This record gives sequence, C-alpha cells and structure tokens, in this order.
Amino acid sequence: MAVKRVYELTQDGVDKLRDELNDLIDNKRPQNLEMLKEARAQGDLSENADYDAARNEQGRIEARIIEIENILKNAKVIKLSDKDIVEIGKTVKIKYLETKLETEFQLVGTLEANPVQKRISVESPIGKALMGHEKGDKLVVKIAGNKFFNIEILEITNEVA
Repeated sequence: MAVKRVYELTQDGVDKLRDELNDLIDNKRPQNLEMLKEARAQGDLSENADYDAARNEQGRIEARIIEIENILKNAKVIKLSDKDIVEIGKTVKIKYLETKLETEFQLVGTLEANPVQKRISVESPIGKALMGHEKGDKLVVKIAGNKFFNIEILEITNEVA
C-alpha cells in the first residue's frame, strides 16, 4: 500500500498554489491549446518544431496541474499557536553569536521553502535545531561537513517575515 504524503503548508502557501492552479487551468492551458492548433495548421507534424515545443509545454502544464491538485488534496494547513515556542509557520529572529549578525525568517514546510524570501524549511539544519525552543535559548547548529555555528533566539512571532 502506498504511503499518503501530507504536505504542511501555511495558508499563504495554499493560496499561492490555488492561484497557480487557476492560472494554469484558466490561462496557460487554453494558450497552449491555441499554440497546438496553430502548429497543426502548419502541416507536416514530423518536422514541426513549434508542434513539438507546444506538446512539451502541454505535458509540463498537465503534470504541474496534477502535482498541485495532489498537494492541495493532501495539504495540512498550519494553524499557528499562541505559544512562545518555535514551530512551523512562526517567524524567528536570531543572532549568529560568532558574527553578531541578526536575521529573521519564517519556518515553513519544504514545499514553501525559499531562502531568498526568508522562508526556511523546518527540515533544514537550522530549522530542525530551532523547533520547540524559546526566546533567549542559545543553540548549536550542526551543518554539512561536520561544522557548527552558535545562534541565539531573539524573537518569535506569528507575523510573516
């Protein structure tokens, strides 16, 4: 029997996936069908690069639609608690003790992780280390290559980073 995967997502993550799904169904799919129709009208399909490109794009669109529908069907929306502990969905401000650099990010599930947007996966080394801790806690984070760094939790909020 196949194991059902549950995807932990913030409400923002669910909304973004729904928007992407709607765009694929309402805009991208019809545009692609029009491209296919135009490519077929060119005649011989065996050496028609436009047709091949449109078919490849159609496959990508349909695969992404199926993927998003599966994610949404198996999504668990994260409900933020009022507890002052680090948990998925919370925004955490930390200080790297060696450099005194401070940074803030939101802890999210792996599907929503995007370091550029300051959204860090709870499966990352720093995410795993922070989970369940409180403001003021000092932690040692182990990263690849058997290296370590020290951090201090400065603030925990329910605000989006």
